[in-house]
Amino acid sequence: MDGLKSRLNESVQLKLSVILCLAILIVAIVAGVFSFVSALDESHELQDDMLRQIAHLMERQRLSPVSPVPEVSYASSNEESRVIVQHLGYSASKAEIDAEEALPLPSTLTDGLHDIDAAGENYRVLVQTMPSGDRIAVAQESDFRNEIARDGALRTIMPFLLLVPVLLLIVADLIRKMFRPIAALSKEVDQRQDEQLHPVEASHFPVEVRPFAVAINRLLGRVDQSMASQRRFVADAAHELRSPMTAISLQAERLEEADMSEQARQRLRALREGIDRGRNLLNQLLAFAKAQSSVSAVATPISVQFIYRRVLEDLMPLAESKQIDIGVDGQRDAHLLVGELDLFSLLRNLVDNAVRYTPNGGKVDLAIEVDDKNVALIVEDNGPGIPVAERARIFEAFHRLLGSGQIGSGLGLSIVKAIADRLGASITLGFRDESSQSGLRVTVNIPSQLVSQIEVEVSEI
Repeated sequence: MDGLKSRLNESVQLKLSVILCLAILIVAIVAGVFSFVSALDESHELQDDMLRQIAHLMERQRLSPVSPVPEVSYASSNEESRVIVQHLGYSASKAEIDAEEALPLPSTLTDGLHDIDAAGENYRVLVQTMPSGDRIAVAQESDFRNEIARDGALRTIMPFLLLVPVLLLIVADLIRKMFRPIAALSKEVDQRQDEQLHPVEASHFPVEVRPFAVAINRLLGRVDQSMASQRRFVADAAHELRSPMTAISLQAERLEEADMSEQARQRLRALREGIDRGRNLLNQLLAFAKAQSSVSAVATPISVQFIYRRVLEDLMPLAESKQIDIGVDGQRDAHLLVGELDLFSLLRNLVDNAVRYTPNGGKVDLAIEVDDKNVALIVEDNGPGIPVAERARIFEAFHRLLGSGQIGSGLGLSIVKAIADRLGASITLGFRDESSQSGLRVTVNIPSQLVSQIEVEVSEI
């Protein structure tokens, strides 16, 4: 009971459905009882009228029953439905009653309708004085009359019994449909990506729901402004820090030309490495802020193999320093309707992440998989891979795997995720070798609307 009360308090739709259904049931019960009683009384009145009509017929036809009076039956096949007409005051023996079925009625009965217990049965009796002075009694069993009346009354309320459940279902369905705009609003807002902060279209909502949509739009506007301010701050801060970082780097290069001890030179190299990491972090911050921007570059057909070549040229020195075998597997190509810088930044960060986490002497492969009109960009390595438990957080900004021993900003995969979300692409993480659960396989699934052309073979890279 407490659970039902709690659900009623939590759900307006359920509360409204229950209240309306209870109101309909109460009204239907009251109307049904009133209709049943009215139909029952009307049926009894009709049956009394039938007794009056029989008596009137006896009077018009000048039919005066003589003793012993045989019964007058209008349904001889059913003894209970017989209507008995007899002379009032006629007294018969039990044998005569059984044989001729006359009723032992007292002669003192006044004219009119009476309920009499005679011969062990209840009868409805009409007593009437004929013009000749004789008095007759027209009788019918009460049980049969009541059965007929009940059947008629039940037929009267039968529509209530049949239509009320249908009405309850219709009301419940109507209420559910009335609340459908709220569910649609909730679904629309819930399915949005983090960067999709454009206003909700509120014109098609009912007047009662429209204020909620307007309030949500105002909230989305404030959140969008706040996030835009944060992105501008990060981009401006990173941009402003590049100049002093570049100056420090130049001073370190000039300092390297000076005469110094080997210990000082080692410390200078450590300083140069720290400066390079700082500059790389600033570049990543700028790239991350740009990737989070809702403004996309003009989409022109761009070859994936062309972007692969640019990425390889950019990262080949890092791969060669770790003696990593890197290349493109397969000779398929696809032209995508995306910005060149977006695709380059997405693939470069994926490949850079693979090269950095693959041990010396490892292997990194790039590939294109085509299924009908669907294109998937694959980056595989034989490094340690990403545990399943860490995959939910791997795209968070500044999140890095513990114990990897790699120096990085933790923004590479965040940039990849931001660009993929903006393009409408999805990213799937898996193991390169599922049996040993080692290596990493990153699949970027490109939606079909971004695929301009697919080529079966290209020249080997």
